[in-house]
Amino acid sequence: MQTAARHVWWRPPPMRRAGRSEATRRTTTWTRSLRNNRTLVFVFSSSLRDPNSSSQLNCFPNVSADHAAGLQGPTEMQSNGDCKRQETEAPPTQAAPASHLDLNFPLPGERGPACLVKVYEDWESFKLNDTLEVFGILSVSPALSALAEEKDASSSFLDPAEGMETAEEQRVHSPPASLVPRLHVLHVKPLQHNNPLLPHAISDDNGAFLSSTLAEMPSVRAELLAYFTHILLGDGLAAEFLLLHLISSVYSRRDVLPLGKFALNLCGCPAASYTERLYQILQQLVPCSWYLAMSLQNMNQTRLRPRKDYTANRLVSGSLQLAQNTSLFLDETQLEPGQLDATGVHNVTALGNVISWQKVDYDFNYHQMEFPCNINVLIASEGRSLLPSDCQIHLESQVAPAHLEEYLSGIQVLPQTSSQLNRFRIYLSVARLLDYSISDQVTKYVEDDFVEMRKDDPQSVSAEDLHRMLVTARLLCLSLGQNHLSRDGWLRAKHMEMLRRSRMEQHQSVNGNEP
Repeated sequence: MQTAARHVWWRPPPMRRAGRSEATRRTTTWTRSLRNNRTLVFVFSSSLRDPNSSSQLNCFPNVSADHAAGLQGPTEMQSNGDCKRQETEAPPTQAAPASHLDLNFPLPGERGPACLVKVYEDWESFKLNDTLEVFGILSVSPALSALAEEKDASSSFLDPAEGMETAEEQRVHSPPASLVPRLHVLHVKPLQHNNPLLPHAISDDNGAFLSSTLAEMPSVRAELLAYFTHILLGDGLAAEFLLLHLISSVYSRRDVLPLGKFALNLCGCPAASYTERLYQILQQLVPCSWYLAMSLQNMNQTRLRPRKDYTANRLVSGSLQLAQNTSLFLDETQLEPGQLDATGVHNVTALGNVISWQKVDYDFNYHQMEFPCNINVLIASEGRSLLPSDCQIHLESQVAPAHLEEYLSGIQVLPQTSSQLNRFRIYLSVARLLDYSISDQVTKYVEDDFVEMRKDDPQSVSAEDLHRMLVTARLLCLSLGQNHLSRDGWLRAKHMEMLRRSRMEQHQSVNGNEP
């Protein structure tokens, strides 16, 4: 049995009750080590494509079957030609019986099946929101669930605390196996990525695939850049920064600073219909994406932060529990006059923490806990975003306003051929996975150049500007298939940053309230 898990989170351990003796605590430790298993909750996400929904999740809805079969093998493909991740969609016959059961999905409107995965060793190696491939024995028989419940009941004689679960706890912790099957793990393989068009790992073992892909990257980049320029109303500079944003990823953390993130604020978007069309295009290019319309109702009602439910003794999922390298599209063009309530303020704060620190807040009522994440955030807005960002670029339309609607209606959501679409998908994933380094000579050159830039006007270039240019240079080299920084790459990144700053200053002089 082979499945691909999207979201992973631990079931919190029961709180230690007051008044238990030391002997009881020792017995608890012994019995738990004797049983030696832990339960993981896996959510297998399907593709949500409802254009009227305020939140959508995408997982490559139409990967070319022939290409995926050639890389993954025929046993991982369905007979209808969809990629193996489509196998996780719940059968229509099971949707109705599960309606009364809260499966605790992170995303609103999620319809994918859930699974209780029984792990018997090395459970400490799993991290929140890891993407895993699980091999095990699937159990859907209610009789087996009954046997497990009898075993748990017998174990309560050794550990009285195990038998003190309330009816609510039992309902959410032990759902019927016919609705939430059990998977007893035999082997778990962490996934470096979740793109079905690529081998499981980009390494020397796949040297032929990697070398051929690197050779094609400059030409594919030019095609993708032309496509982005077209959908961004003829703005080539904005297309460059959008491409760099899509291949960005957190590759390391230094103290509290996540390195590699590149949250982009695309301001000057003409209308809400344009941003929705833009998301429909981008969701075809990345393996996982989620669209959040930042309307007043959504911000006040959507649960973005996970929180602890002490009645059921479980963690209630939040929408920011997203898999690694998920593209989060925040649509600020949906903003409207009104007042944020306490939930809305917490949601805005949580989004800011994800963008600035790549951390998700978990609400345990009496205290907050932060867990690291790796989420690509793209903010589309009419003016300056109310959220922070690493880079802000104002969209300069080359299309006359009188012909804007006609131009938007003519934008193709998909490229002309599926083979071209798959080339774009492979390019973006491979560019994100490439190694990168800076030689000592180039480091010295960048340092001297930075000192030279600050010589005439120290206030013109700050340390933050240097950091942004280094991130831009890194992503620019990776987008060209280069795994090291060159002098030409640094100069090109400087030129892009100069053009961006010049454009932002120009709009600031025209609109005093703009950045």
